[in-house]
This record gives sequence, structure tokens and C-alpha cells, in this order.
Amino acid sequence: MKRISTIVLFLLCGMTYAQKKANGTVYLEHPAIATVEAMIKAFVSGDTNKVGSYLADDFKVYNGVSINPNDKGRDKKQFLEGMKWWKEEIAYLSFSTSEGAYPDAIEYKKDNKDDEVWVQTWEDLKGMHKKSGVKLNMPVHRLFLVNKDNKIKTMLNYMNQSVFDELNDSDSNRANGTIYNHHENINTVRKMIHSFENKDFATCYSFYDEKCSFHDSNEASDKNYTLAQQKENDKKLLVDFELVGVDQVGYPDYLHYEMGDSKCVLSWWNYRFIRKSDKKSLLIPAFYIHDFDDKGKIIREVIYYSQKLMEAK
Repeated sequence: MKRISTIVLFLLCGMTYAQKKANGTVYLEHPAIATVEAMIKAFVSGDTNKVGSYLADDFKVYNGVSINPNDKGRDKKQFLEGMKWWKEEIAYLSFSTSEGAYPDAIEYKKDNKDDEVWVQTWEDLKGMHKKSGVKLNMPVHRLFLVNKDNKIKTMLNYMNQSVFDELNDSDSNRANGTIYNHHENINTVRKMIHSFENKDFATCYSFYDEKCSFHDSNEASDKNYTLAQQKENDKKLLVDFELVGVDQVGYPDYLHYEMGDSKCVLSWWNYRFIRKSDKKSLLIPAFYIHDFDDKGKIIREVIYYSQKLMEAK
């Protein structure tokens, strides 16, 4: 039995090695890589003539994430005309090799009668849309087919298209929901704040969903609390501080966003405390963002205030 197992293992190993077959060479340095890098540098500078000098006459560029099966790409003339948009619309444009990556040049043996070379790059695209201020900061993967004359024949771009949708959407004014200065969700926030002020904690916490999350602006951005943890935080606060009162500043806004159907109340308050350790009176401005579900329950609370004011001598 042991002998049979050994033979089977040997045959499997042989099959594994037999499946390997070279089909060309991958280069770390190659004239085709130099051509691609020079073209990208000229593109960033907006030099259309120089970019054109690196492109073959039959050049085509394609969107690698397009779902259009009939995509014919754009030719050399269209690509060079498109450079005008990048030069006029994008500030601080840069393409830099992604950390830990480097371009490759691949010379395939099979079905490569024209001695063409594929260059693949991994880059970080950065810039800012001048009109809208939308930031470009994304990884880009590109493939370049370079012919035997060292001219770029084909380019395929793989990148996130959503940022360009945002650029288009930012080209004109567009409403995104409704702002209310009176609403039941505003009433909920006021009732929650004032029940806490009156130490009616059962009523106060009843306005929150059981899975509500809480964030304090003085904490790390990824630090969140559960409702149970927030109750403990409130207890600790009242051990060190006497809550004298809470006063509304201005008026709250309820925002019902069309995009995402999200619902939130923005409100501004002044908390009046007496610090028990030294009897010092403190006035602490606070800003809240409360997100609501469809049932009118608070599902997320973010509070902004100054911890330094709480510790002031």
C-alpha cells in the first residue's frame, strides 16, 4: 500500500511539472517601458505633440472596465484631443508608480509574429477638478501594447469610474432632498436632550435604537460606542460634573436626503456644568448629528465638543 501511494505521489508531481510551459520573457527594464513612461510624463505636462510622437498611427485606447461589447475605443486623434480636458480641467495632475509596484514588459512567444511587447503598469492617479474641487486619488492599472517600432499601439485603462460621474454631476446645481426646521425627528432630539437634562434617563434612552452607535469627536475616528457603553459614559460624566442645564442654540435642522434616503438632525446646544472637583462653572458648546431610521429611532449619534474646555483650569 505504501509503495502504491509513493508511485501515485510521484505521478502527481510529474503531472504538475508537465503543466508548466514558458511563453516568453518578463523584463524589468525594456525600451518599451521607457516609451510608456516618457508618454505618461508628456501626458501630465499636457504636451500633445510629444505624446503623439510615442503613439502608433493605428493607436487605440479602451476603457478596460466598459461593459459595452461594441466598444470600438478611441483613435489617436481622439485621444490627443481628449488631453485638452485633462490639461484645462484637472489641477495638480500626477501619475506615480504605486508603492511596492513596478512596470513589467512582457514579450510573448506564442502568436506574436509582429514582435509586439505588452507593458503593464500600476499607478496612483492624483489631481483636483478645478471647477468642482472633486479630488482624484485612485489606483490605476494600465496595459500598453508596443509595436516593433517602439510605438504604443494599444492602451487599456482600468480605473474607478465613479469619481468621473461625480465630476459630471457637479457640473450643475442639483437639489438632494429637503431641509426642515420643524419635524418630528427634531422633536425627538429635543425630548431626548431635555429628558437627559432632567435626569430622566429611561425616557432619554428610549429614543435610541438598541443597535445605535455613538461617536465622540475627541476619540479616534474609528472609535464607536454601543448604547450600553454610552450609558456608562454618561454615568461617569455625571460623577465628575453636575449638569446645571442644557440650552438650545439657534434651531435644529432636519435633513432628508434624496440620495440614499438618509435622515439626520443637526442641532447646537450649550451645556452648563459645575465641575465637582473645584466647583468651577463651565459652558460647553456642543454640536450633534443624529441619524434616524424609518421608525423615528436614532441609529447613530455623533457629538462635537472641546475636551479642553471640560479640563480648563
